[in-house]
Amino acid sequence: MLSIENISKKLGAFLLSSISLSVNRGEYFIILGPSGAGKSILLEIIAGLVQPDDGKLTLNSKDITTSPIQLRNIGLVFQDFAIFPHLNVRNNIAYPLKGKGLSGSALNREVLSLAKKFGVSHLLKQNASTLSGGEQQRVALARTLALKPDVLLLDEPLSALDSERRVELRSLLRGLNRDGQTIIHVTHDYEEAIALGHRVAIMSGGKLEQVGTPEQIFNKPASTFIANLVGVKNFFLASLTESNEVNLMKAHLASGLIFYVYADACGSGYITFPDNSVTLSLTPPQSSALNSFSGEIVDMYPQRYGYEIVVNIKVKIFVNVTHESVLKLNLKIGSRVWISLKASNIQFIRVD
Repeated sequence: MLSIENISKKLGAFLLSSISLSVNRGEYFIILGPSGAGKSILLEIIAGLVQPDDGKLTLNSKDITTSPIQLRNIGLVFQDFAIFPHLNVRNNIAYPLKGKGLSGSALNREVLSLAKKFGVSHLLKQNASTLSGGEQQRVALARTLALKPDVLLLDEPLSALDSERRVELRSLLRGLNRDGQTIIHVTHDYEEAIALGHRVAIMSGGKLEQVGTPEQIFNKPASTFIANLVGVKNFFLASLTESNEVNLMKAHLASGLIFYVYADACGSGYITFPDNSVTLSLTPPQSSALNSFSGEIVDMYPQRYGYEIVVNIKVKIFVNVTHESVLKLNLKIGSRVWISLKASNIQFIRVD
């Protein structure tokens, strides 16, 4: 659907260098990277706000490299939402529709439909400047999607929201994508990438580092930079079912393993936990931790403050262990060990 071929742009000392990737129709595509990676510049080039120095952009088999923004049928929601503060919510949503020539009852029907879809029907008469961040984001999305763009571009859409609003907006964005909306979403937050993305592109210093599914990116990072950026090693696809334990769910992995986790409801997603939350011992642990497994050490990596130990329990678990523990327990590759971790240390990231 959208093809980006060898796009380059020099802005002062910064160089966006030969970016090539493709986005499929109906895909939720995440561009992930630290500040200054070039993510927003790439988004603005796709939108038509910035012209590339080299390269080609194709949308639905049409070359749009030099097309003005109004002829691309691409919608862009900025990080600061960029709604009109002097207009009320109704007129903000109606603005692009009036540009299409809608008026009267047809305009009103479309505005009401969009307001209902984005949960802002009760705010239609309210001035945009009085809205909360989450409300402004919903209005900005409604206004942008009024023109039914082929591609929706989102620049750090959740960064200014509190955790509760963030969860609500994630659910809304997933729903838009399920309805068929193609989305390209720029972020520096790996949780957003896991929770929303069908595929993820990692950027750094104006270059594309890796493109793949969340599983590929987080389980097999292509470089040390990516591994450090995502900071995730214990990361597994899981489905939740109810358990007999109070307030706990069972997380079923494809390997057949079951982890106990805290979660609100059944569903599909990923479980993740830090390597320093896992306890390692030579005998079955005498603790209250429900998640205890026997396995074999298959690798060991010296670290500044100890060792990173990889234990195979049908999946590979990364454990952080001190130098003293390695010597005391005589740990080596091939050793049979037990690992355990508390359910409270496991994070479930829902994707359904």
